[in-house]
Amino acid sequence: MDISALQKARYQYKPKLPASLAGSISDIAIETGAATESAADQDKLKDIFKLSYGKPLVTFTGGKNANLSRELKVGVILSGGQAPGGHNVIAGLYDGLKNGNPNSTLYGFLGGPSGLIDNKTKILTGDIIDAYRNTGGFDIIGSGRTKIETPQQFAASLETAKKLGLNAVVVIGGDDSNTNAALLAEYFLKEGSDIQVIGCPKTIDGDLKNQYIEASFGFDTACKTYSELIGNLMRDANSAKKYWHFIKLMGRAASHITLECALQTQPNVCLVSEEIETRQYSLDRVVDIICDSIIKRADKGDNFGIVLIPEGLVEFIPEIKHLIGELNDAIARYEESFSKITSFIDQLYWLSSRISEASYRLLDSLPPDIGMEFLMDRDPHGNVQVSRIETEKLLIGMVEKKLHALKKANAYKGKFSSFAHFFGYEGRCAFPSNFDSDYCYSLGYSAFVLIASGLTGYLSSVRNLTAPAREWIAGGVPLTMLMNIEHRHGAQKPVIKKALVEMDGGPFKAFTSMRDTWAAQTCFRVPGAIQYFGPPEVCDEPTFTLKLEQGKEI
Repeated sequence: MDISALQKARYQYKPKLPASLAGSISDIAIETGAATESAADQDKLKDIFKLSYGKPLVTFTGGKNANLSRELKVGVILSGGQAPGGHNVIAGLYDGLKNGNPNSTLYGFLGGPSGLIDNKTKILTGDIIDAYRNTGGFDIIGSGRTKIETPQQFAASLETAKKLGLNAVVVIGGDDSNTNAALLAEYFLKEGSDIQVIGCPKTIDGDLKNQYIEASFGFDTACKTYSELIGNLMRDANSAKKYWHFIKLMGRAASHITLECALQTQPNVCLVSEEIETRQYSLDRVVDIICDSIIKRADKGDNFGIVLIPEGLVEFIPEIKHLIGELNDAIARYEESFSKITSFIDQLYWLSSRISEASYRLLDSLPPDIGMEFLMDRDPHGNVQVSRIETEKLLIGMVEKKLHALKKANAYKGKFSSFAHFFGYEGRCAFPSNFDSDYCYSLGYSAFVLIASGLTGYLSSVRNLTAPAREWIAGGVPLTMLMNIEHRHGAQKPVIKKALVEMDGGPFKAFTSMRDTWAAQTCFRVPGAIQYFGPPEVCDEPTFTLKLEQGKEI
């Protein structure tokens, strides 16, 4: 495959490491803190994780650690959706293993967790690793969404690890994947195995974090990629002086991406799902928020603007959330009979006696093409596929209807033309920013130190991320520390708690202090493309979210 000049240059980039990892491999020691507690439901989680609950925080420091020179065999898994920097996690892990002992071996499990279950692997050599350094994507070994959850799957995973003679398995993934890692670590211990399990925090959604996991990798690059595209549309809209662009952004369960992109670009309207749920805004109220900005700008002759919408918005609007719940229940209960109905009109009639009158009226009021998206094929758990609902088009249709009524009442005199966009997959496999390249490499290297030090049930951690990389603090966080109990698919299950946008957090407060001005005025900020070469303040800057969460100015 031909490669670009940029890719050739990125192969040569040397990721920066924290000082604790940058010296001789023989001079990295571990320092343990006090025992930890889970995020919630401590008693229940102690019972589930009898052998791995309450482990101490671990920080790497200067000192001697003879274990780091052991010959090791490690398997690595890429799990879930892609995120920029995953290849550098593997590169950091590989380099750590080889620096510790040149005879160490790194296996890549092919296609995600199913590679561990089915024993599908390839040995990752220096030549293979060098072809993927500082590049986007997960194509070095592929990814998958298989969950290790049945007794047979756990047993097969242990059997594979034993056959390969592994010392450890590294799971690179998000909250669900690292919940799997925690359960796998506990299972290995329960079976009397000393095979370790270490996780690495991945998700562009930014919802896997706590005070010791300051960011999930890929968030930085994805937000900067989306912000470049948003900025380009802003420049175009301000040049043509027409068109409202409604832009949906990835992030089903949390609005971190949308909020970060708003801070970077300063749109006229940014909807934050967590605020809408907290304030119990109706769909009409959401439409009014958008229309208020359109009217204010039209009064000044500005018939253009930008609206940012989180992917999961519809699940946070109370009446739509209720509708989705009723649809999921009704369709699951009568799946066989519903599956035989092909016409949307007939589906509506069928549902009229099986959901509440309020939910039926709401579904019937939606544009037919949007209404059909609520009824299309369900996911494997029987739930509506929210990511396939074109929320941006739904809002455009409702805004047009509202503005038409206002125009008839002589309350609106502007012109409204719109375009709908969804920026999602465009950001998942971008060339990682310098920040993500450095952060991911450090996470992988830290995973090696955790393994060589004999630890299991930990998530690789690198903190103090607003400082230069040399001042970052590397170590490990017990996976159980991030967990709580949630109702999932009809049962109470241990899961890593998603970190949502906090109403009293620095990023949201900064946004709310400026959004009224943005709604009326053209304050567009065009950040441009990610820069890989140049001064640190141009190339190595972390996200606004990270700065504001740590009390820094933007």
